[in-house]
Amino acid sequence: MLDAIITHMKNPGPAKDASRNALPEKAQLMSSSEIDRTLVRLAHEIVERHNGAAGLVFVGILRRGVVLAERLAKRIAEIEKTAPPVGRLDITSYRDDLSPVDRKSIIQQSHLPFSMEDKDVLLVDDVLYTGRSTRAALDALVDHGRPRRVELCVLIDRGHRELPIQANYVGRVVQTSDTESVEVHLREVDQEDRVVLCEKGSGI
Repeated sequence: MLDAIITHMKNPGPAKDASRNALPEKAQLMSSSEIDRTLVRLAHEIVERHNGAAGLVFVGILRRGVVLAERLAKRIAEIEKTAPPVGRLDITSYRDDLSPVDRKSIIQQSHLPFSMEDKDVLLVDDVLYTGRSTRAALDALVDHGRPRRVELCVLIDRGHRELPIQANYVGRVVQTSDTESVEVHLREVDQEDRVVLCEKGSGI
């Protein structure tokens, strides 16, 4: 999840994402096939709401949001015969839990190969939790242009919002406690597709 990511993109490779802590798993929430079916459904919802894909651009929040955005764009291409362009957004320097020194040391990984002016931007993330990552992403988007509209699509909404933010498209709503963590594993990053519920334990 984004609250645990600090720029793993500096050292990509075939190994599992080292930015994650090894937390005890409590349950599997989604399998590979369930993730795939959910993305198909979300793609159809997006196309229906926008009456196609014209003028729509996808922005994935690093890291797994980018993977989900790319998969959604491919699904929409199967429906509309054209894929929305996909960009990636690094929000770490916009987070409110980093010191000024930490912000200066961050290597930016954002890449938006299109203009957002007068576009409908679909912001894509893996898990929506407190809403602070989304707020940081909105701040980052403003620095790259002024879109006509910004919508949010997430694979998992686990509640516990601290800001008045909600997603326009949700794969699955999962009821969790503050002592639990939801981890989205995607094969492009983790060599497997599944969503698991973990126990943070005391002191985490």
